[in-house]
Amino acid sequence: MRVALVMFAVGWGANQFSPMLIVYRHALGLSAGEIAGLFAIYAATLIPGLLVGGPLSDRFGRRAVVLPFAALSPVATLLFVVGPHSLPLIAAGRALAGLCSGMVFGPATAWVQDLSGGDALSSRRAALALSAGFGLGPVVAAFLAQWAGDPLVVPYLPHLALGTAALAIGLTAPGPRRSQSQPDQAGRRWPPAALRTRQFWLGVALPAPFVFGTVSLAIVVLPEEVTSAHTLSAGYAGLMTILAFAAGIGVQPAARRVAARRPHAGIIAGLGAAAAGAAVSVAAVAGPSQVLAGVGAVLLGLAYGLCLVCGLHDAERLAGPRDRGTVLAAYYVLAYLGFAAPYAVDGLNAGLGKPGTFAVLAGVAAVVAGLTWARAVRSAPLPAPVGTERKRPTPPPPAKPREVGPAAAVENAPTYTES
Repeated sequence: MRVALVMFAVGWGANQFSPMLIVYRHALGLSAGEIAGLFAIYAATLIPGLLVGGPLSDRFGRRAVVLPFAALSPVATLLFVVGPHSLPLIAAGRALAGLCSGMVFGPATAWVQDLSGGDALSSRRAALALSAGFGLGPVVAAFLAQWAGDPLVVPYLPHLALGTAALAIGLTAPGPRRSQSQPDQAGRRWPPAALRTRQFWLGVALPAPFVFGTVSLAIVVLPEEVTSAHTLSAGYAGLMTILAFAAGIGVQPAARRVAARRPHAGIIAGLGAAAAGAAVSVAAVAGPSQVLAGVGAVLLGLAYGLCLVCGLHDAERLAGPRDRGTVLAAYYVLAYLGFAAPYAVDGLNAGLGKPGTFAVLAGVAAVVAGLTWARAVRSAPLPAPVGTERKRPTPPPPAKPREVGPAAAVENAPTYTES
């Protein structure tokens, strides 16, 4: 739980910036290109951090990688506070926040599993910590930006306190055993064995972008599509964030139970919720209707929670203690590709219109759900054909009870042969 608290604090710092884009657009007069650049610079440092952080934690240990960058996460927020009107400082803070996220999420998830004994509960713990941070960070920042006195400074103050407290508690967290965190490097191959399997690329990697793709549609795209530039507010964006992440967090206990019993079922259910959420969003953006957008955000949040927990569980199941950080970091890289969904929506809107774009997204989710279901059916053990069941062997007859008495003594006496 101490390691999960560190994940929660870093996730808060990473996503608190999302509703602030609206504030910066109005307060600093930023162009659409500058807003997109601030959003993209996070990914530009996040992906390398994920690719490097996982292998480094497998080699040098989880603690050596996680704690230094957990300490830098509040520093990234401090840059927003000291330079609220400086675009270079804002960009630097955003870049540092992305690097901290990349270096912490994969190794910390592996650290949680190391300490959880590798059961299905570990994926829920990591997903819950990440989801809570991702959800509460932007909600608190949005409401403070909407009603606080200084909307460019006050929204960041909670994370300064939270990040410092989480680091102090994380320093007391026990490290995994050396055999888990610092294995012998002899015979190690790159990429790890799990990343060279069909199970990973077809069962884990293919649905992974829907994790953050669905939630980005709910908290970034839908608020802009159902409101005008004059009525879009940080408060409404915060409300949509609450709906999406509340649904995503609420479904995670059920997702953990499903993942432990039938791994593919949870991902298929998540993809189905993604298709349903995109279908409802077709009507929401056609109206436009903020109520239907809220319903779509709930369904997309359910998809996020199901896909995240079950995807992490499947990735953990395929990985071993020698390469756990690397495999989980690779999963996060694929999941973070979903944050490109707002850019895909902008591109598709030009040719298909808003309703047509969400209809296409619903169709893509349905197709991937069908492919995942078909693969699950093929990989399941087939029942034996009728009439070919093996017959149970007939039990031997019970042993004859030994008689007692003089007759029994003669019958049971040992026999001797002349040698």
